[in-house]
Amino acid sequence: MFDAKYVKEHADELQDTLKRQKRDKELLPVLHALIEDEQKWRTLKQETDNLRSERNKISEAINATKKEGSDIKPLLDQAKAIPDKIKDVEERMTKLEHDYLRPKLAKLPNIMHKDVPYGASEEDNKEIKKWGTPTKAKVKNHVELCEANGWADFDASAQVSGNGFYYLTGDLALLQQALIRFAIETLTKKDYVYVEPPLLVRKHVLDAAMDSDGFQQSIYQVKEKSDDPLCLIGTAEHPILGLHENTVFKAEELPKKYAGYSMCFRQEIGSHGINEKGLWRTHQFNKVEQFVFCLPEQSEGLYQELMQNSEELLKDLELPYRVVEICTGDLALWKHRSHDIEVWRPTTGNYGEVMSLTNCTVYQAMDLGIRYVKKDGERGTVHTLNNTAIATSRIMVAILENHQNDDGSVNIPKKLQSYMGGKNKIK
Repeated sequence: MFDAKYVKEHADELQDTLKRQKRDKELLPVLHALIEDEQKWRTLKQETDNLRSERNKISEAINATKKEGSDIKPLLDQAKAIPDKIKDVEERMTKLEHDYLRPKLAKLPNIMHKDVPYGASEEDNKEIKKWGTPTKAKVKNHVELCEANGWADFDASAQVSGNGFYYLTGDLALLQQALIRFAIETLTKKDYVYVEPPLLVRKHVLDAAMDSDGFQQSIYQVKEKSDDPLCLIGTAEHPILGLHENTVFKAEELPKKYAGYSMCFRQEIGSHGINEKGLWRTHQFNKVEQFVFCLPEQSEGLYQELMQNSEELLKDLELPYRVVEICTGDLALWKHRSHDIEVWRPTTGNYGEVMSLTNCTVYQAMDLGIRYVKKDGERGTVHTLNNTAIATSRIMVAILENHQNDDGSVNIPKKLQSYMGGKNKIK
């Protein structure tokens, strides 16, 4: 989330965002109250600074009085009273920050990009472009195809782990590994640093990365007695964000570009839920994620680069897709701007989201103290951006549906065949 000083300095831009989201009646009072609370906090901060300055002056006076041989007791009495005064003011500052500032900050969204289209919900997201020719052929559902060929077992996984899990076997399991290797090698050739992050992170990292609704609906939390408990990651984005907590980059070190592979875990609570058998929506999946730390002036160019990387991957996999821009009503709290890339699914006769591109500007990094300094002394908070490279389960569904043959075999895209020992089909 933002800090209160940033909100105060960018109040006009935030007001404009709230109006464009049609949330001004709800959140403008929060914004105004926050600015008032920030001023109260700043007044208390000035009071503590004044008390510390007074303590220093008294210490100097005590030393000077000692040298003169005069009575220092009155000065000592003044000095003894100051620590309690400082403690009292600091406690009020902490309470103001914990009880008033942070709850209000958590409600405020990121400042939206000027080009975000207006819309009330997901249905109003704006189609930007399409690539490829969607097949209209009638094909088998991927679950039917997997079970007929012995590539997956959804019943056994439901018995062992519950709905939303799966066993992969044989060629389909190897195809998943091929997709991972393909995505990693594609990105490392573009100078993205490969990283395998921890699968558990502290809650404060997730609090910086997303809003409370997103946390409640998607994150598995380890039951431990802690104010900062461990949580299973829903994407490599989160631990990579935490990788540089409290880092101050030299400007010439940026951008830092990462390709992170991990297993991912999501509860999928809410309107979607786990309501169908198969690989499309699951509690556990594998993903290669793109993540960037950069200077503000590099942000927009890198946003386009991340999009281009993902489009290239889908073209290499010979999968028809479209790009849609997320509208004001569907834009998550922490996002400045976002596009989804959706792949064609013959079984539904529609496109389904497989990649999500986001520019978070300073929203995530500010809470974790990730900053930069330039040679001229200019300092600021870095921008963070992320985009899916490959989420294997959904891409496997797309391959199974778009590349299947009448005999139940599935053509392997040419770019993947070298990762499959030269095979051109799974059957």
